[in-house]
Amino acid sequence: MARLVVERDADGGTVVVRLAWWEALLARRRVVRVPRAWVAATGVEPDWWRAMRGTPVVGRCRPGRFCVGEREHVRGRDFVAVRAGVPVLVLDLRPAAPFARLAVSVPDAGEAARALRPGGDAEEESGPEAASG
Repeated sequence: MARLVVERDADGGTVVVRLAWWEALLARRRVVRVPRAWVAATGVEPDWWRAMRGTPVVGRCRPGRFCVGEREHVRGRDFVAVRAGVPVLVLDLRPAAPFARLAVSVPDAGEAARALRPGGDAEEESGPEAASG
């Protein structure tokens, strides 16, 4: 299952999504990195399928089970790594980012969303914090 980590650096941190080996195989990438400053909004979606927009471009979706990879829609591309039954952390990104949205299933999505909210607490930046998903 994907892991969401915030790595501390001089620019305020980097949000890193690390995929499990099987997810990386399906998505054709191991990791997604986005500067924390590019996070425009955060949210939590309890229903995993509601976090997805558009149609799959790269990756794999198994209805009722999981979806991992890139999805294309009118506003750009999203990267998703979501599983049924696990809440989804939704990060809407600024236009400079390679994706319009990151959607990652993590068990403690509410806590992760509060920590990653723009202007959120600096406690999250004190070291690598991880949320397994």
